[in-house]
Formats: sequence, C-alpha cells, structure tokens
Amino acid sequence: MRIFDPHIHMTSRTTDDYERMAAAGVRAVVEPAFWLGQPRTSAASFTDYFDSLIGWEPFRAGQFGVRHFATIALNPKEANDPRCRPVLDLLPRYLDKDAVVAVGEIGYDSMTPEEDEAFAAQLALAVAYDLPALVHTPHRDKARGCERTLAVVAESGIDAGRVVVDHLNEVTVKLVRDSGCWLGFSIYPDTKMTPQRMVELLREYGTERMLVNSAADWGRSDPLLTRATGEAMLAAGFSDDDVDKVLWRNPVEFYGQSGRLDLSDVDAAAAVDPQTGNSILRGGS
Repeated sequence: MRIFDPHIHMTSRTTDDYERMAAAGVRAVVEPAFWLGQPRTSAASFTDYFDSLIGWEPFRAGQFGVRHFATIALNPKEANDPRCRPVLDLLPRYLDKDAVVAVGEIGYDSMTPEEDEAFAAQLALAVAYDLPALVHTPHRDKARGCERTLAVVAESGIDAGRVVVDHLNEVTVKLVRDSGCWLGFSIYPDTKMTPQRMVELLREYGTERMLVNSAADWGRSDPLLTRATGEAMLAAGFSDDDVDKVLWRNPVEFYGQSGRLDLSDVDAAAAVDPQTGNSILRGGS
C-alpha cells in the first residue's frame, strides 16, 4: 500500500513518527502552514517557520525516504491577530518556491471579518501564482462555515477543481461535492472522522476527488490513520485499486496541478534505510 498524506503537520511530530510512517507505506506528505499552539508575537516568527517548512522539514523527512512538500499561508486562526497580518506581505516570497504546492491552510476559524479579508486575499494569491488552494473549514458551525467558504471560493474566480475543502464530515460532504471542489477528510482518534465512517462515505459518494489525511498535529492524533483507512476499505470490499486511488493517485492529481510535485525516484528513496544514529543528521554535517 502506497500512501500520500495530503495534510499532516510534521513540525509537531517526532522522528519516530517518520520511521513508523515510512514502514506503513507513507512515501510523500504535504505539510500545510498552521499555528504553533500559542500566539506568535510578530510576523518575523513566520519567516523562520516558513523557512523550516521548505528547508529543514524536507531534509528531516528525506532521512526516512519520505518526500515532503508544503503549503504556505497565514492560517485562519492567526488572521485575527493584528500582529500577524503583515505575514500576507511575506507570502509571495515563499509561493515561488519549488516545494510549495498550494496556498494553505486558508479559510475560516471563527468566521470574522478579518478572516474574510485574509481568505479572499490568499485565494487571489493562489490565482496569481497558479497554485491550488487548501481550505480549512471551522470546527464550530461547520455547515454554515462550508456555505460561506464556497461562496468566497466562487467569488474569487479560482477554478473549483483547484480547491480542496478540508475537515469535512457527513453534514458537509454533499454541499462540497456539488460545488466541484475536492473533498478533504481528516481521520482522527476521537473527533472529525473515523476510518469506518470514511468507508461509508466512500461507498455513498465514490472515490473521485476524495482526499484522506491524518492532519496529525500537536493534539491527540495519529499519522498512521491513513493506512488504517486503507485497511478498512479493503475489509469492506474495496479493491486495491480503489485504495491506491484514494491514498495515492488522488493527492498526486490534486497537488500535481501546481506543476511542482516532483515524485521522481520516490520508490527508490523509500527503500533507503535512514542512517541517523542517535540523532538526525544535521545538514549533512
């Protein structure tokens, strides 16, 4: 089983996670920019963070044969903090980078006017830089959040097929499906979506435009729930080809629209044993 996790926050994970993921078949990941768990105090801290997403983290992933890509944005939660707003002016510097395959995470947290402004501005950047967009839906009042999200996407002029609306559930799936956007589902131990519920949605809606991710982050989450979903699909009668489509070909198709998704020799890289000793190699030194 080959797995491409299209939304996972590896900055918050350990090297043990990379090792387990590689052994489970994870060959590529996309890491969206998100918040650090506490408020940042200036826009300058984002510069260091974005640099790590396109530099250090791909190197760290590579030690385990995992190809790492990123999406860059001012996330919805921090769009409300005036100290972070200047980050919008930093984004063009990073959206030109080869390993940046989308603008994201963008969208809504509390559906404030500040989030409206940041969302629209970053969708405009996605259009200007010819990149897909990864959209976060709010954890509260999700149906209304999805409706508002899709209205802003439609107003932006971006092609719906270049947008993935993430963190969906049974309440929001049809709404997003009918919009023409891609559908993202985060598989969590306690919240959002379980492998079994995901299987039922795949039975009802099929495998087209469906992305399954772990969204593993600082909280209780599991970077191996993508594989658990694939196993649940097989147990429910889906074919190996169905699993490959959902866990590999779909994310490749979506992020491939960036023109930057280099997966050459990914199979060979996955076969290389990491030689890290007691700590990860540091810049090859």
